[in-house]
Amino acid sequence: MNPQMRLLLLWILNALALLAVANFVPGIHVDGFGSALVAAFFLGLVNTLIRPLLLLLTLPVTMLTLGLFIFVINGTLFWLVGSVLRGFVVDSFWHGVLGAVLYSIFSWALSAAAAQLMRPNK
Repeated sequence: MNPQMRLLLLWILNALALLAVANFVPGIHVDGFGSALVAAFFLGLVNTLIRPLLLLLTLPVTMLTLGLFIFVINGTLFWLVGSVLRGFVVDSFWHGVLGAVLYSIFSWALSAAAAQLMRPNK
């Protein structure tokens, strides 16, 4: 599979993961699949550009909390994207933390399942 198709598939799977999170967490609302696609795009962008910088800046606090501060960073970024976009709403910080955890689990599971399905048979 070429890189563009793989990226498109991962984007769609992340949007589906976001819809699943919205069904599990009452404080997270997604208006539809189009809104989920936009939110998944911006979550990916924020996690690629802003998250590494925040992890570096908060490294001492993260080490003192034995890595638990990463949940605060992830929840804050999830909440931030939810407060900026229309069609994707995160009601509170704690909904953001739970949503970020579930989003990463669902996204990982869907990506792993897709990788297994697209693996060539021997």
